Amino acid sequence: MKKRPVLKPLLTVMIMSLCYLSAGCSARPIDTGPESDIKEDDLVVVGFSQVGSESYWRNVNTESMKSVFTRENGYRLIFEDAQQKQTNQITAIRSFIQREVDYIVLAPVVETGWDTVLSEAKEAGIPVIIVDRKVDVSDDSLFTCWVGSDFELEGKLVCMWMSKFFNLKGIDPNEIHIADIQGTLGSSAQIGRTKGFDDMASLYGWNVAAHEEGEFTKSKGKEAMSEILKKHGNVNVVYCENDSEALGAIEVLEASGRKCGSDILKGETMIVSFDGFNEDARAAVAAGKISCIGECNPMHGPRVESIIRKLEAGEKAEKYQYVTEGIFSDTDLIPTVMISGQERSVTVITERDL
Repeated sequence: MKKRPVLKPLLTVMIMSLCYLSAGCSARPIDTGPESDIKEDDLVVVGFSQVGSESYWRNVNTESMKSVFTRENGYRLIFEDAQQKQTNQITAIRSFIQREVDYIVLAPVVETGWDTVLSEAKEAGIPVIIVDRKVDVSDDSLFTCWVGSDFELEGKLVCMWMSKFFNLKGIDPNEIHIADIQGTLGSSAQIGRTKGFDDMASLYGWNVAAHEEGEFTKSKGKEAMSEILKKHGNVNVVYCENDSEALGAIEVLEASGRKCGSDILKGETMIVSFDGFNEDARAAVAAGKISCIGECNPMHGPRVESIIRKLEAGEKAEKYQYVTEGIFSDTDLIPTVMISGQERSVTVITERDL
């Protein structure tokens, strides 16, 4: 590993991230003053292969990385947008290897199919850090660390919130007819959130009417919701595996004359979702159209940077690192949700908060 000047203190990165968040997740990195005298050869080179830009969450995740891996902080970031294609990511990783980057960061489209290219990175001596979704490989030494969310737990927590809400409102489980609009099939988020949903729906005795793929996009969410209504007109709860799908589902439901809301005993259709960083989705919560969102924290940049800092210092980093998350809702009826010893706070979103 080439010798470089000491990277800027983590405090600078933390200040940048806090300023970024306070600006509504849309600001560019703050100006930290004139660039240092670090030479190009002294920069830590990071190759980042991102899934794409299919959602607001993904864009925030990308900006979190870009705001941290700057020249001012001692890095050179090579960013590649895979446009939702694994083949593009494999090509990008091989390009990173040829360019002899110091670290590879991968947000994988799907879990499988990575053994060969990650073996090539390992042979080249380049540490690989996986973010967001996981990889299913035959040898977990093919990647150094993983940073992301516990998607199955996310799903279970949202279902637990729904169960508590139904109990408070006196809604019998037999009256629940629920459809799942899934994310990209084979992705970690889809696998985890679907499993969490299926397990809890079975536990609570809910009638699962359908699973339809929505690919984590608004357009596909609309298509999935349209198919569900054609086949299952009695659906009164829609479990969307991200906010973009939820917004698409709302458009279809409202166009069909249905009202989205929590009062399913009066004919409303309850929508629950995941992510929580889409401004339109948060507005939908404040308006009562989305009842609950399981937070999925996209701010992975500082956590990944801290891992690289440790590796640069010759230290070991924890293999799996989960980010902290909560729940957003339109009601204060349920202040917290706990499952398997994990308690998450429920934050009420109002129009004032927007």
